[in-house]
Parts: sequence; structure tokens; C-alpha cells
Amino acid sequence: MSLAARKPDVADLPDDSATPQDPPGLPLGRLGDFLEREAPGLLSGPISGRVIAGGKSNLTYEVGDGRRTVIVRRPPLGHVLATAHDMVREHRVITALHDTAVPVPETYAVCPGDEVIGAPFYVMERVEGTPYRLASELEPLGPSRTRAIADRMVDTLVALHAVDPVAVGLGDFGRPEGFLERQVRRWKQQLDASRSRELAGIDELHARLAASVPEQGPPAVVHGDYRLDNLLVLERDGRDEVTAVLDWEMATIGDPLTDVALLAAYQSLPRMMQTNAVSDVALAPGFPTSAVLLERYGAASGRDLSSLSFHLGLAYFKLAVILEGIHYRYTQGQTVGAGFESIGQATGPLVAAGLRALEED
Repeated sequence: MSLAARKPDVADLPDDSATPQDPPGLPLGRLGDFLEREAPGLLSGPISGRVIAGGKSNLTYEVGDGRRTVIVRRPPLGHVLATAHDMVREHRVITALHDTAVPVPETYAVCPGDEVIGAPFYVMERVEGTPYRLASELEPLGPSRTRAIADRMVDTLVALHAVDPVAVGLGDFGRPEGFLERQVRRWKQQLDASRSRELAGIDELHARLAASVPEQGPPAVVHGDYRLDNLLVLERDGRDEVTAVLDWEMATIGDPLTDVALLAAYQSLPRMMQTNAVSDVALAPGFPTSAVLLERYGAASGRDLSSLSFHLGLAYFKLAVILEGIHYRYTQGQTVGAGFESIGQATGPLVAAGLRALEED
């Protein structure tokens, strides 16, 4: 995921920190000095950088010295929801998962403060692979390869949820007790932080979720925004493999069914929008339906998926809030890239889908 918009405000960066060659939000001179101190030898000499297109939340950059290229991640410019773009947490979970069956990049350095580039950031390995976001990107591969890629996506989620958080040093990464209640409360808080217009039904959806929180199963590492374009996929010896899972800023320890339900909810999103600004891979020939994805996950994980109504309602609520936050940043001129002008159109249909999901028990 990534972006490209207006220059940072004075509050974002010191006046003398940026040059015309710097990508938005990333003063390369300051970054280079930081890497010389924190990761000696990683890059050398003058460095260049560019924003990677494709995402709608945190800014992602390729930075290199002509010999090697690394990835830098930072929060978006301007309006930032508390806890929604936590670079330190993202760096920690990727580092912890490096030696597990979950493919993640190697991490090199992290800066928790804003003294270097005006915001927290971290630096990680550049991994080869394609983040398939559009049906048009999958169509040339054919239905068989598209289905195989979707299967690998589900299998990787099963592998993530099989990781023992304590064994990888993430035992204190989240508080699984009361996780679902906190999710409902948190996304309501995020909604309130980005309210800029009336949204029919969204307060009813929140109230119904708050009144119907179920018992949750055994906790696991939860990604928080798991979908195909947050994975890198590479063909090796005739087989498509997931080479990296990316965008961990919402990861925690909690109910893994929230990841599963969100993945299913993303399947419906392309039919609710007049833009592919998020992702429309579900429309590609060969891409399995939500029911097929859930069946594969359930069979491989052994988890009971017979009652997902609450989790689906929460997933639609969460997506509505996320897109409303992007819409808010777009109206303030703080979001970079194409497709944002109509992204707010999906909020209403997502709310309606969430209310329908809660009726299905």
C-alpha cells in the first residue's frame, strides 16, 4: 500500500529538511544520516527515493544507492488517527515473525520518534513479488493460476494464525481478553475522529455490534488488514508463492476470525464502489467466492466458522470506518494517488452489508 500528495505542512517537517528531489514526507539527507548510524553499510553514498504506488494508508518508499534498494514505511501526511499507523508495532511484529512459516521481509532499523523525517518510520528488506490489487492484473494469468494464488493467500493466513505468539516474543503484543469489545469501541473512536458528514445507519451498526459481542476462541496473531494486495506473490518453478506479507500496522493478538471475516468482506467491496481504488481482485475469473475461501480456511485451520455473523458485521463496520478516514484525508488534501475522489461512495453500502450480516444468525 502507498501514496503521493501535497508537500508536508510546516508541522510535519523542519523547513530546511526537504529538497526538490525528496519524495513527499521523506527528507533523504536526514534518512541517510540515520542509516549511517543505525544500519552501517546498508546503503552508501547519495541515496534516491520514490513513493511506491498502490496503497491508501501508510506511505511506502523505495530507497536506494544504485547498488541496493530497501523499503521505508511512515504514516500518512497530515491527519493521522491515534494507533492506526503505528510504525513501531509494525516493525516489531515483522521482526518477530521472520523465523516462522509466515513470509515477511527482514527488518533493518526503526525510528520511533519524529526527529529524523517528521514521523516514526522503519526500514526493511525489499522483497521480490507482485501485490495483485486489480482483476486486470490477474486476468492474464488465467483462472487456474488465479485460483492457485488465492489458495496460497488462504494458506498463508492459516500459517499466521498457527503461530504461537509467546514463542515468537509477542506474548505482550496485545490483550486478547476483551479483544472484540475493544475492536467495536476502537473503530467507533476512529469513526468519530474522521466524521465529516452524516452516514446513515453507521451508528445503528455500531450499537448492534456493541450489544452482541460473542465469546471468542483461542487468540492468535491477527494481521488486521489481510487481503491479496497486502501480499507479494512470485512465480518460482511454475508455482506461485507468497514471498511476503506486508502492512502490519493493525496487527495485534486477538480473535483470528476477525481476519477471516475481513477477507470475506473484501470480496464484496468491488461491487459497492465505482472505483478500484482499493482492490477488485475478487472480480477476476477463477478467483474463488467468499464461501470457497472460508471452506479452505476452515478445513486447513480446524476452526469453527459456522457462526460468523458478528465478525462479518464488524468487518463491514471496520471497512466503512477505514474508507471514511481515507475520504476525510482526501477532502483535506492529505492523501496521495488516484481514485480517492469516489472512495467515500462505498461507506453506505458497507454499513448496509454490516447490518444484513447481523441478521443472518
